[in-house]
Amino acid sequence: MTKPAPSPPTAAVQTRPGIAAPLHQPLFRRIWLASLLSNLGFMILSVGAGWTMTELTTSADMIALIQTALMLPMMLLSLPAGAIADMYDRRKVGLFALCLPLAAASGLCAIMPTGLITPWLMLGFCFLAGSGMALFGPSWQAAVSEQVPAQDLPPAVALNSISFNIARSFGPAIGGLIVATAGSVAAFGVTAFSYLPLLVVMLLWRRVPVPSRLPPERIDRAVHAGIRYVFYSHPLRAVLIRTFAIGIAGGSVSALMPLVARDLVHGQAQTYGLMLGAFGIGSVIGALGIARVRRHLRNEAAIAAFTLLIALCVAGVALSRSTIVTIPMLLGAGIGWMVCLTLCNVAVQTAVPRWVTGRAVAAFQTAIAGGLAIGSWLWGQVAQAHGVSAALLASAAALALTLLVALVWRMPEIADADREAVDRADPEVALALTGRSGPIILEIEYRIDAGEARAFYHRMQAVRAMRLRNGAFDWSISRDTENPEYWFERYYFPTWFDYLRQRSRTTPEEQAVHELAARHHRGDPVLRVRRLLERPFGSVRWKEEAPDYGPGAGA
Repeated sequence: MTKPAPSPPTAAVQTRPGIAAPLHQPLFRRIWLASLLSNLGFMILSVGAGWTMTELTTSADMIALIQTALMLPMMLLSLPAGAIADMYDRRKVGLFALCLPLAAASGLCAIMPTGLITPWLMLGFCFLAGSGMALFGPSWQAAVSEQVPAQDLPPAVALNSISFNIARSFGPAIGGLIVATAGSVAAFGVTAFSYLPLLVVMLLWRRVPVPSRLPPERIDRAVHAGIRYVFYSHPLRAVLIRTFAIGIAGGSVSALMPLVARDLVHGQAQTYGLMLGAFGIGSVIGALGIARVRRHLRNEAAIAAFTLLIALCVAGVALSRSTIVTIPMLLGAGIGWMVCLTLCNVAVQTAVPRWVTGRAVAAFQTAIAGGLAIGSWLWGQVAQAHGVSAALLASAAALALTLLVALVWRMPEIADADREAVDRADPEVALALTGRSGPIILEIEYRIDAGEARAFYHRMQAVRAMRLRNGAFDWSISRDTENPEYWFERYYFPTWFDYLRQRSRTTPEEQAVHELAARHHRGDPVLRVRRLLERPFGSVRWKEEAPDYGPGAGA
C-alpha cells in the first residue's frame, strides 16, 4: 500500500510574512527610514522640553504637563485628522502636518536664546508639535495599505511601532547627550532638521489617488460617520476601551520619568536619557517578539499577561533608588507596553474596512493619547500631593485593575477577513434625483415561516449593527399584523448621496451577515426593496407656486 503523502502546511502558515517583509517594498522602506529619523527628532524635542521645564519650574504637575501637551492634540485632533485622511490625498495631508512640528522646533530655536521662554510658552510649542503629529499619524498609517501588499499589513503596522520605539530607545539618550553638552537650543535644532528627509520623501512620492465617484463628505459628517462606526462595532469598541484604560493607568511612566531621574535616583539629563532609552529598547524587543506572542497566546491572554508585566515593573521603579535597578525595570515595562499597544493597533487596522481605516486609526490614537494625557495629569497631581513613589505605586495598582475591564470588553482576535468594500452599481430610479435629494427611506420585505421567526429576528440584530455603522439611521424591523409571515426592515438616509455611500461601504463579510439572515426568506429569491423619497409636510417643492418640471420632477 502506498503511504499517503503528508498534508501540506496550511496556506496561512506558508504565507505568513516575516517582520522585515514590508521593507522589501521600496516606497515603504524609504518612508519608514525617513519617519524613523523624524521620530528620533520628536523624542529629542520631548527630552529637551522636559529637561528645560525642570529648569524653569520645580512644580511636579507642570513638569508632567509636558507629556500632556504633546499627547493632548492626539486626543483632540485625531478624529478630524482621521476623517481628513479618508477624504483627501493622504500625501498632501502628511506634508502639511509635518510642517507643524518643524515650525515648533524652529520657533523654540529662535526664542530660547532670547531668554523669553516661560513654562506656558514651552507647553504651547509642545502642543503645536503634538498637533502636527496628531494630523500626520492617521494619514501615514492609513496609507500603509497603499505601500505594501495586504498580507504584509500586520508586520508593516508592527514596523511602524518599531520605528517609534527605536527612536524612543536612542532618541532620549541622544537628546540627553545633546542637552548636556550643547544645550536645549541644539536639541531643538536637531529636531527641526530631522523632519526634512521625510518631507522630501513625501514630496517625491508619486501617489495616484483613486478618485471616488461620489463627492467627499463634509468634515463634520465624516467625523460623525467614524464615531458611529466605532459605536456600532463591538470589537472595535472593546479594543479602544482597553487601550484607553491602559493609557490612563500607565501614563505615569513617561510623565514622571524626569522626576524619577531627578528625585528617586538623583541623576542628571544623561540619566533621564538613559532611562527613557531603556524603556524604548524594551519596546523594540517587545515589537520584535509580536509574531511569537501571537503564535503562543490569544489576544486577551497576551494583553493580560503583558499588562501585569508593566504593573510589576512600574512598582519596581517606584521602590528603586538605584539607576542600576531602575533601568531593567523600565526595560520590562517597555516590552509590556509595546506588546499591548501593537496588538491593539493591529486589531484595529485589521478589524475595519478600508473606507474607515483613517478614522479607526484616529480613534485608536485618540484612545491612547487621551489616556496618556489624562494619566499624565492625574499621576502628576498624585506625585505633587503624595510623592513620586506613591504615584507610581498607585499607577501599578491601576494597571492591574484594568484586567477587570475584560469581564465586559474582551479583546477580539486579529481578523483576516476581506475588508475591501464590494463595488455595487447604483440602483435605477425613475425620479430625477440629485445628490441632495432626501430623506431616502429603504424598506426591504421578507417572508418568513412562523417556526423560523425567532431565529430570523436574532440574525437581523447583526444586520442592524452593520447598517447603522455604515451610515443608516433609525433602523427598525416590524411584522405585519394581518399577514404575520411578512417582515419589513426599514431605515433611512438624509440624502441620496448618503445612501450611495452606504452601498459603497459594504464588505464581503458584511454581505454574508445579511445573506445569512435572508436565507430564512421564502418565496421569490429576489427580495423586494423599496427606495422611497420622503416628502415631509410643508415641502417647498410641492407648494402650489413651485414650478413643475415634468414627469421626472419631484426630487
